[in-house]
Amino acid sequence: MKILVANIGSTSFKYRLYDMTNEAQLAKGRIERIGEPLSPIEVEVGGKTFSEEFPVPDHGEAVRQCLRQLTSPEVGCLKDPAEVQGIGFKAVHGGRVTGVQIIDESVLAAMEEMVDIAPAHNPPYIAAMRQLRAQLPEVPLVAAFETGFHADIPEANRLYAVPDEWIDEFQIRRFGFHGASHRYISVRSAEIFGRKDLRIISCHLGGSSSICAIADGKSRATSMGGSPQGGLPQNNRVGDFDPYLLPHLMKRTGKSCEELLAILGKQGGLYGLSGGVGTDIRDILAAANAGNEKAKRALDVYVFDIRRYLGAYLVELGGADLIVFTGGIGENQWSIREMICRDLSELGIILDPEKNRECRASEMCISAGESRVKICVIPTNEELIVARQTVEALKARS
Repeated sequence: MKILVANIGSTSFKYRLYDMTNEAQLAKGRIERIGEPLSPIEVEVGGKTFSEEFPVPDHGEAVRQCLRQLTSPEVGCLKDPAEVQGIGFKAVHGGRVTGVQIIDESVLAAMEEMVDIAPAHNPPYIAAMRQLRAQLPEVPLVAAFETGFHADIPEANRLYAVPDEWIDEFQIRRFGFHGASHRYISVRSAEIFGRKDLRIISCHLGGSSSICAIADGKSRATSMGGSPQGGLPQNNRVGDFDPYLLPHLMKRTGKSCEELLAILGKQGGLYGLSGGVGTDIRDILAAANAGNEKAKRALDVYVFDIRRYLGAYLVELGGADLIVFTGGIGENQWSIREMICRDLSELGIILDPEKNRECRASEMCISAGESRVKICVIPTNEELIVARQTVEALKARS
């Protein structure tokens, strides 16, 4: 069974193609600038990259161009588009709908209810899913919601202290995100160590970041809340923020609530704290090393918040067997890992400095021999998790 896994942006379509008989990745590709006069189209197969440009007006056409390229003689990845037996989406927020779902109008309606909460994520996914249902009705579409891995978090760890009727009527609760990544870390850690009863603190650090406490393969708590804007400071999104500051800012700035939320969602996070140095951690690290105090401040706030959740989850789990760093920052930035783990020897958390510095996006244990808690870098594979979930959903449907 061949499955296409889609990652949707407002003007982009990124994908991976898997042969799920052996979970081999056959191809990965991207189409950028959808809706513009020319859209760059790129696919990588067997270490070779094929590129071209065509006008791609919408996401439905993006998938058609993707399948055309994959079946072209040059690429030769597929003989016929019909070989793709399903498209899986790493969907973000369905509110009352979670887990893995065959996409229909009820699923799309549930996603639409959460547009205000996930304004950067849900609209492009909903639009693309509708287009594909209309234009490619023969291909089953599956939504693997990021919230699914966190669906069984204990009630005490997922509720806000709000009026009771808000919880079910308006879906006000901590949902948690990055579910595919944290699920992969849980599964892969069990494979590496030969144990399913591990107490894991999974640190997905990247353009958006979250921490997850995992016990016996299940999420017990996670830093992101009711929206992808909550939790840790993100690249340009605020993270946790006291709602009572909004009316104060409305009075002082003359801006509406919607305008302020847009600022917090686009000009906050590491970008805002660094004084606009950028959204890429590499730029912020370089600026901090060059003496930029605001860039240093951004890093200090980011690391403090990660350590705050790390401490909380050590208490929640009664200790930890394993701390995992994953995501673009977690896998590649040794200095961030070093800052997070500093002075934690009393908790049994000790990095090996040399192993930590040499590790770049590779599966590796970076803890010192005397560390009671193992510290590992495990590159995540969210797409493979979505592909597996898509296969399960299609088999259950048949």
